[in-house]
Amino acid sequence: MDATTHYRKLEQLYHSANIQQFIDGSQIKVEHQAAEITLPVQPKYHHGANAMHGALYFKLLDDAAYFAVASIVQDVFIVTSSFQINLVRPVTGGTIKAVGKVRTIGKNLFVAEATLFNDKGREVAFGTGQFMKTTQPLHSLQGYRS
Repeated sequence: MDATTHYRKLEQLYHSANIQQFIDGSQIKVEHQAAEITLPVQPKYHHGANAMHGALYFKLLDDAAYFAVASIVQDVFIVTSSFQINLVRPVTGGTIKAVGKVRTIGKNLFVAEATLFNDKGREVAFGTGQFMKTTQPLHSLQGYRS
């Protein structure tokens, strides 16, 4: 399969995940060794101090880094084996953007990083993760096939 078709199938996979039913309006763009996810921040994503909960920071950073790696793995499903985030500043509204890119390519283990920006282009968080291949064929996933 050509790379562009693979990227579009990964975007479908992202949107088909059950977790996405809790997150409104996110968009993803997958390219070679890179992924970008945008999300309009809504008050329902806020913690008690009226800023976006760290769980959303994590999800966006992990997803951006994950799909950057997935862009170069066309045979099997990959999983996050570790991911560390650093929160730099709070987000209370606007649209945020997570940008992921591959840093290291191994036979079965990959390292990728992601940065989260607010709508003024300021960094609000960053993270680095390790991703590993599984034995599950990518074409066996419902969201990837459709």
